[in-house]
Amino acid sequence: MSNHINHKRVSLTQYWTSRYLLTLCIGLTIVAFLSAIWIRHTTLQNRLDMLQFMGEEITNRLEDNITNNSSTEPSRTPSGNKVDPGVFRERERFIDMGINPNIYIVDTEGNILSTNRPKGPMEQQTIPESVMSSKKETIKFKSEDSMQTYYAIKKKIEIDDKTVGYIIITETKEHLTHLNQEYGQLAIMIVGLALLGLGAIYFLSRRLARPIKDVAYAAKQVQDGNYNIQLSDNIKEEEIYELVHSFKEMASRLEQLEAMRTELLAGVTHELKTPVTSISGLLQAIQDGVVEGEDQKEFIRMAVNETTKLKTMVGDLLAFNSFSVNAIPVKLEKLEINQTIQETVTQWELTQDTEDIELTLITLPEPRQVEIDLVRFQQIFTNLFTNAKQAMKGHGKITVTLSEATGAVLIRVADTGGGILAEEQTLIFERFYRGENKKYEVHGLGLGLPLSKMMAQSIGGDLRLIKSSESGTIFEVMIPKL
Repeated sequence: MSNHINHKRVSLTQYWTSRYLLTLCIGLTIVAFLSAIWIRHTTLQNRLDMLQFMGEEITNRLEDNITNNSSTEPSRTPSGNKVDPGVFRERERFIDMGINPNIYIVDTEGNILSTNRPKGPMEQQTIPESVMSSKKETIKFKSEDSMQTYYAIKKKIEIDDKTVGYIIITETKEHLTHLNQEYGQLAIMIVGLALLGLGAIYFLSRRLARPIKDVAYAAKQVQDGNYNIQLSDNIKEEEIYELVHSFKEMASRLEQLEAMRTELLAGVTHELKTPVTSISGLLQAIQDGVVEGEDQKEFIRMAVNETTKLKTMVGDLLAFNSFSVNAIPVKLEKLEINQTIQETVTQWELTQDTEDIELTLITLPEPRQVEIDLVRFQQIFTNLFTNAKQAMKGHGKITVTLSEATGAVLIRVADTGGGILAEEQTLIFERFYRGENKKYEVHGLGLGLPLSKMMAQSIGGDLRLIKSSESGTIFEVMIPKL
């Protein structure tokens, strides 16, 4: 059974548009739900406030009516004949609220004296005890027959500061919270926001995806070996601009490295071919008897020198490849740095022609212990001293200075040579790279500095170029201290 999972790929615009749209729909649904609850609650409160106002007005009219008719209690008119019909007709102007409440005039015992309708939720002749006994003006209760929820507004009828009855206005919760126009307006608003949001999301997703699609297309061009890519710099978003700018820099760097790789490969081939050709020519001359006696010995010596040079180049290649794959073990040991660097300098001077070179060593004022691989350490500084000698063409001054930093010993090697060209300073640690000044003057594979840097890193340190100018070059080796 295959474990391969086939993932369906979609465009960036479709991917983010669908997810943004889902997020928008969820958000709008939540907003619509909360808005509906808020509108429903607000509408209920507003309508109850209007019923309160209606109750106040009816109560005032009824008190005036009773007073003008010299009546002291509504109970004296149980049929409600003495109640001004205008008291009930006044409520007609409240029907615009979308409700048609029941209005009752009751005595203090809850007996219904008059109503605006023949029948209402209280078809019995008394108001429910829960309404009459409540101290509140707004009461919520349930009808015993229909089990519907009602709201009742209860207002006192007072004559000469004496309560003679009540005005009770009732309406169902369903009618009080019923909405049509408001919900319709909310729906229109939500749909409008959804359409507007969809358009904005689609536009922004396309705007975001366009430069990324351009970079993806440019990456395919680079993959096919075409480094002449065209990407717009007219981008306002900082992150997208950095992506595009970094990709263009990378493509330019890759093009440069590809050209350099081709050139360096040709240079390495030439460097390896030169001693082989020399050795072949010298041996062929000896074999053919072209030279004899002392000349023959000289030719053999020259062939041996070329063989040594070829062996050194192949050895550098093998060493570099071994370090690249961590195939060479590093043997760390504790050594005193002042003594170690002194021995390294002395050893190099004994093996080189340094009559015209002044080598100065400035050690630390106190002994310091470091943990290094002695062989790799000496190889690093042998390469640096040899490069300095070549840069000064055998005449000049090399200064080796030791100093301390937090947790490390710093060793600087400064020469008075002609320096490294500014455009070449970022490339000197690239494998097989040889600067223009050395390409035709010094034979080699361009592995000295890259190999030295790898050796320094293998013992926990580093090698870096501090500065280089026409007055000289300074390299610094960092070694961790104990």
